[in-house]
Amino acid sequence: MGEQKADAVLVVKSEKRLYLMREGEPFASFRVSFGSNPRGHKQEQGDGRTPEGRYILDYKNPGSAYYKSIHISYPNAKDRKEARKRGVDPGGDIMIHGQKNGYGRLSFLVQRFNWTNGCIALSDRDMDTVWKAVEPGTPIEIKP
Repeated sequence: MGEQKADAVLVVKSEKRLYLMREGEPFASFRVSFGSNPRGHKQEQGDGRTPEGRYILDYKNPGSAYYKSIHISYPNAKDRKEARKRGVDPGGDIMIHGQKNGYGRLSFLVQRFNWTNGCIALSDRDMDTVWKAVEPGTPIEIKP
């Protein structure tokens, strides 16, 4: 029996959890860290927030500055429109990723804190599991 593939990803910020979903049911769950200002939806570049809403995991980057990364399609059209109304840059480059390269052994400590600039971070071991389970085009929902 091979690795199970996710048909969706659910992130619940208040639980600090990422769930791999199949047919509406979670089959794996991981502790995650968020941006340094985790409450609320991302409003603009540099606010330290992680977006909330429905997006697509649109591509994978095995060679990022962090241990593997999967891009989240933030900002979407609604995010760009809201940012334009406020006259701000919505930011972008939001990823699911492991630890900063070379620091994976410290994830037991680092994952206790919200330390990213808005990304969703996992331990490197957990990132390996997510990497194998998720293909580009998988929907992600990020809830408060």
